[in-house]
Amino acid sequence: KIFKKMSLLTNINGVPLYSTIQEALNWAASKGLSGYHTHQYQGQTGYMGGINHNQATDVMSGITPQSLNSSSY
Repeated sequence: KIFKKMSLLTNINGVPLYSTIQEALNWAASKGLSGYHTHQYQGQTGYMGGINHNQATDVMSGITPQSLNSSSY
């Protein structure tokens, strides 16, 4: 059997943590975000989409990137 290396390390607050920057960027792009940030998981650096953890968890809570950039008066 041939096993594909899994790049998903775990989920933190419902957001996937990957072993590669590219997977984190792909996830971010699929959610309308850009960039990535890091977390430590079991002694390994993991990569999460979004410029910070709040941005990543907000988008998973249904807050859109557009609403994060808009102001209401």
